[in-house]
Amino acid sequence: MLKGFFSVSVWTMLSRVLGLVRDQLFAAFMGAGPMQDAYLVAFRLPNMFRRLFGEGAFNAAFVPLFSSILAEDGEAEARLLARRVFGVLLTWLITLCILGEIFMPNVLRVIAPGFVANGPQYDLGVTLSRITFPYLVLICAAALVSGVLNGLHRFSMAAAAYLAFNVIGIAFILFATPYFPSVAHAAAWGVTVSGVVQLGLLMIAARRAGFDITPLPPRLTPRIRLLGRRMLPGLIGSGVTQINLTIDTIIATLLPTGSVSLMYFADRLNQLPLGVLGAAAGTTLLPVLTRHLAAGEHDEAHRLQGRALDYVLMLTLPAMAGLIALGTPIMQVLFSHGSFTLLDGTLAAQSLRAYALGLPAFVLIKVLSPAFFARGDTSTPVKVGFFTMALNLVLNLLLMRPLAHVGPPLASSLAAIVNVTILSMLLYRRDALRIDEVARNRVVMMTGAALAMGVVLVIVNVLLPVPVAHITFWLGMRLAAEVPLGGIVYLVLLHVLGVLDLVSALERLRRRLIRRRSAAR
Repeated sequence: MLKGFFSVSVWTMLSRVLGLVRDQLFAAFMGAGPMQDAYLVAFRLPNMFRRLFGEGAFNAAFVPLFSSILAEDGEAEARLLARRVFGVLLTWLITLCILGEIFMPNVLRVIAPGFVANGPQYDLGVTLSRITFPYLVLICAAALVSGVLNGLHRFSMAAAAYLAFNVIGIAFILFATPYFPSVAHAAAWGVTVSGVVQLGLLMIAARRAGFDITPLPPRLTPRIRLLGRRMLPGLIGSGVTQINLTIDTIIATLLPTGSVSLMYFADRLNQLPLGVLGAAAGTTLLPVLTRHLAAGEHDEAHRLQGRALDYVLMLTLPAMAGLIALGTPIMQVLFSHGSFTLLDGTLAAQSLRAYALGLPAFVLIKVLSPAFFARGDTSTPVKVGFFTMALNLVLNLLLMRPLAHVGPPLASSLAAIVNVTILSMLLYRRDALRIDEVARNRVVMMTGAALAMGVVLVIVNVLLPVPVAHITFWLGMRLAAEVPLGGIVYLVLLHVLGVLDLVSALERLRRRLIRRRSAAR
């Protein structure tokens, strides 16, 4: 298990690094303008369906069912299930893809109403969307094969294949652009070609594992219906998040040109701590909570819930303060190259600060939701999610005009804060969440330490101006000093306030390193 976890972690981290490189190329070649906006809207549709059907909801339902049949009924029955699911999935996806290609002009009027007034941008959006839309068929099929490989404990190829998305995307931008009308066309074709490569690699890996999963003609067998029932709660939960993101995109197309791009780059940076901390905490907490509650160990479940909250807040609060304090230099250093100007970086940083304001809430939602799921309550988080989705829409409409590209991110953050507040109150009333005075004091002190760290970083920015010549280089040099400085200030303040025993923590780290060196010898 540890080997598989390490392999997936390494491939995931490499994918994130390549994804950052790909985004930097987007910024350099297309900037924050109508072409970038059109491409990002075109990618929104297949990416939305990928997240809805191809990843979380599908894998969460398929992998346990596949694994249980493999263990109880043997490889032949598990292979039959995979082939039948493959047939049903492909039939549904291909039908959806054909309809999407035919009605794409109408679809784009719904998800990008702001493009209609700008004829060339609307036409480009339709063209790019038709190029990228087949990716949803390919990537959802790839998710099924990946689920089979995970069920067979072949984790490495399932994780490594997804690198093709960023590798091929980078290659198409750098080398294929001269053969297409624009870099946006090249990037769009890169998306679809990457889907072909990912599915091909995974199919080859399945054959090498001795597991042929050629799709069978679609039939709604009892197991297929069971899979559909298991997928439904996940689809509803994921659908709320995806609808929120789609609302933000719809609103952004009604704002000045470039707003979609500014929000995209800001969100990509905000997703780094959110993806790492939120996903890790939510994924590991659910099975542990479920086990303790099933055994009647309620005190232990409360203790673990409290530790998870303490852990994510200790790491998320400084991330929030750091992104707010250093948002402008971070965005300028990472993206202000080529067509993406320093002003674009400054504007994107405004969106980043609005997203970062809700970062602790976004992470806490992923920590609190397992407390409902572990108790068999899958409906309450979904109901709260639908309420905050409506709130997000109202806030978007109220903030879009006065705040432009800052409005949708701020609306999302405020909706997330309301979401986590409601979830906390419901859990507290059900005695499913206990926060004693010590825990409250720790949160207050961690918040104070994070804010103080942010103030120090702002002061350093003011006292250390950078030369105008080669400004991004000097900004990068200053950032290289500010990031560790911020970390040191935060840790020292936690030590002084008694939240963290820094001396003991360093001693434990030293002993662990010594043990690893001894084991390596």
